[in-house]
Amino acid sequence: MTFFTTIAAMKSPDCCRRLLFVSTLLLPALFGRAEVNKVEQIAPDVYFHEGDIKGHGHCNNGWIVFEDYVLVVDANFPSGAQEIIPKIKAITDKPIRFAFDTHHHGDHAYGNQTWVEQGAVPVAHTGVLEEMKRYETGYLGGKPGRWEDTAKSRPDVAASKLKPPSLLFPKEMIFDDGRHRVELRYLGVAHTHGDGFAWLPKERILFTGDACVNGPYNYLADGDTGEWVKTLEAAKKLGAKTICPGHGPIGAGETLDDQQTFFTELRKQVQKYARKKPEDVNAAVDKIKVELEKNERIARYVGNGLAGQVEKVYVEMGGKPFVNKQAAADEHWRHAEAHGQQLAQRNGK
Repeated sequence: MTFFTTIAAMKSPDCCRRLLFVSTLLLPALFGRAEVNKVEQIAPDVYFHEGDIKGHGHCNNGWIVFEDYVLVVDANFPSGAQEIIPKIKAITDKPIRFAFDTHHHGDHAYGNQTWVEQGAVPVAHTGVLEEMKRYETGYLGGKPGRWEDTAKSRPDVAASKLKPPSLLFPKEMIFDDGRHRVELRYLGVAHTHGDGFAWLPKERILFTGDACVNGPYNYLADGDTGEWVKTLEAAKKLGAKTICPGHGPIGAGETLDDQQTFFTELRKQVQKYARKKPEDVNAAVDKIKVELEKNERIARYVGNGLAGQVEKVYVEMGGKPFVNKQAAADEHWRHAEAHGQQLAQRNGK
């Protein structure tokens, strides 16, 4: 029995308040320790599920049980959706009515059709649909897009179909049944040009999608790191106590600071080489890595894709792509591999 089900069983309001206070003190013990593929209840009717990114490319999910329905945060890949649907149904018999895509990437939105088959409506910021129109060209009758590329290596995607979100919001959408309130918010460009956040003001819980991750999972190609820092600043102003990232374990509010600091320090390091030739910047990646890893707060964000991240920031600052294109390719395929695609595609197999 969790702290929250224990509270629900108590009849004394004072006892409930004391237990809730104790639970909020002990909840940080979960930070950084949530188990992959295990449901964690983080507040009354609020759940977090860390996806198996290494084995299946799944993102993290969350869901909130309202009085009459369930709102799911992130559609995941089809196989990711199939992983958590039984877990939701084991908790509640309320119908799953909405699936919120925090952004357009496959591991967060390709499972939309699976949720539609459960009776849910895909929800997203307007930028998500715009990004799908840009990258999912096959859906629009043009040349094959990312969906078709992913389907070559993921049977779950090949067996499904692309289902763009049909319920859209430009700035904010609110779900509020009197007991629970979830505010879907757009705070600016970050990981993509359509990132959305799910903010629970009563519980001070923030679901961030990939605008904030907790580990070496940052993919920069579809975003802008300068704007990303600003967007994270806006997210920090909400005052979240619990951060449910797009990948990696659940964290405290300081996780937003760490993510922001990583980009700030990355940009500072790249700035030192902003006027140098691309090949010189490429050669400096190992030095930049050493400098970033000196900061204990952000060392966990430094991974095998650093060369591509350095290149992206360098291009944002006015530089040209690295001559051999290898850094960008490494970053792209590191991201693809982590999200369940086969590196065999890299060689045209």
